Amino acid sequence: MFEFEVVARSGGARAGVLHTPHGDIKTPVYMPVGTKATVKSLTPDIVKDTGAQILLANTYHLYMRPGHELVKEAGGLHKFMHWDKPILTDSGGFQVFSLGALRKIKEEGVYFSSHIDGSKHFIGPEKAMEIEQALGADIIMAFDECAPYPSSYEYTKNSMEMTHRWAERCKLAKTREDQALFGIVQGGMYKDLREISAKAINDMDFPGNAIGGLSVGEPAELMYEMLAATTPHLDENKPRYLMGVGTTDYLVNGVGLGVDMFDCVLQTRTARNGAALLPEGRVNIRNARFERDFTPLDPECDCYACRNFTKAYIHHLIRTEEILGAVLLSIHNIRYSVRLMEKMRESIIADCYEEYRREILSKYNQNKA
Repeated sequence: MFEFEVVARSGGARAGVLHTPHGDIKTPVYMPVGTKATVKSLTPDIVKDTGAQILLANTYHLYMRPGHELVKEAGGLHKFMHWDKPILTDSGGFQVFSLGALRKIKEEGVYFSSHIDGSKHFIGPEKAMEIEQALGADIIMAFDECAPYPSSYEYTKNSMEMTHRWAERCKLAKTREDQALFGIVQGGMYKDLREISAKAINDMDFPGNAIGGLSVGEPAELMYEMLAATTPHLDENKPRYLMGVGTTDYLVNGVGLGVDMFDCVLQTRTARNGAALLPEGRVNIRNARFERDFTPLDPECDCYACRNFTKAYIHHLIRTEEILGAVLLSIHNIRYSVRLMEKMRESIIADCYEEYRREILSKYNQNKA
């Protein structure tokens, strides 16, 4: 049911196809985030129109509300949210660890209090697999600990080793054959730990490998250094997923370092704050200079928003707090990232990825300054 084939390479970048029970995914791919079984403000049909091939949903939030058993009763996440393409669910680890004082990490798992009502809960590797198997996504993630930045070497090493033990427990607990379980590389901002973790997770022979614990507040160059230390130790014939990354520079550089899959809430979150993702960077459409700008957000973009509306109109919607403003910007921002991945794939197949990467970043960085 799950097979990954690399169809072209250009330098370190790869173009591939990931086969899943709910369809094929052409990589490199950006995955919009549907945290609570919905991409905020958008219907599934609208999301499909952006060209999105796969969505990510959040295990922790769906466990809290409405509960994984209810989703299972509804026929699984695909039926519950009316999405017939592939879905990936994270393990909930990052959200649980983000609870700070509300949680306690132990070898068996994590004890925590609900951020909603304070009720007591526990998630360990076996419970995470129970929840994710009930949700029924095509790709599910192992339960891990995402060490905060900065963290000491000793803490990061102990956390990484526990993540490895938890990954083994997840493999033993998983029983559904129609789901692919990905392991997660950790190791913080220490090159030697990243290499150790990549080799350990790779040796566990998961169908795919994820890279966690990056883009958590560290400088960009440090992230690239850690990524470069990781991907060479991951099987070239399996997909590589960099978790929680979605800015233009991170996407194009990540692909250049051999990553195939990305997800990020940036696209819809910035939209709700009135910002558009454009080739020159993030642009605040609330700015007064757009009041009489009767051009599309991006004349080269083929999304619904750019085909039909002007910056002036979207500026008006944002300034008057009309919901449609966030909807149109969400459509555009997702389509922007999807188009970026499509163009990257084309450049890989044409074996001119490095030239394309430089072209994108020269415009992005020049206007960012």
